[in-house]
Amino acid sequence: MNRIIIVGGNSGIGKSLAERVARRGIQPYLIGRNDSALAEVAAAQQGEYALADVLDEAALASAIKAACDGADIIGLAYCVGSIDLKPLRQLTGDAMVNAFRLNTVGAAIAAREAATALKAAKGAMVMFSTIAVAQGFISHAIVSAAKGAVEGLTRALAAEWAPHVRVNAIAPSLTDTPLAAKLTANAGMAEAIAGMHAIPRLGQANDHAALADFLLSPEASWITGQIFAVDGGRSRVRTKG
Repeated sequence: MNRIIIVGGNSGIGKSLAERVARRGIQPYLIGRNDSALAEVAAAQQGEYALADVLDEAALASAIKAACDGADIIGLAYCVGSIDLKPLRQLTGDAMVNAFRLNTVGAAIAAREAATALKAAKGAMVMFSTIAVAQGFISHAIVSAAKGAVEGLTRALAAEWAPHVRVNAIAPSLTDTPLAAKLTANAGMAEAIAGMHAIPRLGQANDHAALADFLLSPEASWITGQIFAVDGGRSRVRTKG
């Protein structure tokens, strides 16, 4: 059985990716904290799931091991993220550490536990960064630092696992998912941010899931160590000014 593990697969990009994976005839194995949401997505996509908080290293490791049991692991997607926006004067060490643990350490632990299975299947891994790493936005010190580490991890694993496992990352702009609800719930703010993009709308989960699905597929067999901006042009294109 071919299986793709999706950490954070119960909503947003992870859920959309599970739907795409299932359409290719591959079983999605979801890992997350929300039992009812995981069960609903897994049932709809004929997948399986395990409960684990990515901040709990032992629980995450156990869930990854369970996912690898009795299946060919052809892909791993770490779709967990955070949007902790604060100016530097409000930043705390605990907030920085928590963001790093959630975004970077969790991805590294998942990769470590799935490594043997991924290498055996010559699979691929996808992680998620943010365009704020390359672009630089105010009040983004916490998330930019944590996601910058994700980009470093992506390239390090791409080198360490070559040529057996491909590793890439996607860097979204603001996307209309539950994670971003505090920003997108304000219609005026959402419209203003949408207008900052060359393609003037917010991202949708499927915008990123489509690329993640491709990067996890054999069609991307000569792509590794890359960071792909999926951002409506925001990080590279200005249509005003």
